[in-house]
Amino acid sequence: MVVLLQIHESAENYLETILILKKRLGQVRSIDIANELSFSKPSVSVAMKNLRTNGLIEVDKDGFITLLEEGQKIAEKIYERHTLLSDWLTALGVDPAIAAEDACRMEHVISTETFEALKLHAEKNSLTQ
Repeated sequence: MVVLLQIHESAENYLETILILKKRLGQVRSIDIANELSFSKPSVSVAMKNLRTNGLIEVDKDGFITLLEEGQKIAEKIYERHTLLSDWLTALGVDPAIAAEDACRMEHVISTETFEALKLHAEKNSLTQ
């Protein structure tokens, strides 16, 4: 029997943030996430425990966070959606700050089919690299 993990928007945001911070800083700790998202340390701690319990991250003895395979997949999917949607909205003339905010909301609710169609359209019109 296959059990599909239902992941909530907040978990997707945390995973995406870990991916972004890893690219930017090389290593990620809970305090980095709290600072990036302007969340309290206790809130981030609870979220990290939930992500760890669900097998999406691991935290080493020094507090460094690593995305596990499934967490990495989710983070990359959300990051790709965010980047494409933000670039697409900006190309349409939306202010970049507003485009980034809107992309952050849209990336969680857009269907795979619609996203793939937008991605194909963007590639044909050179909105992606």
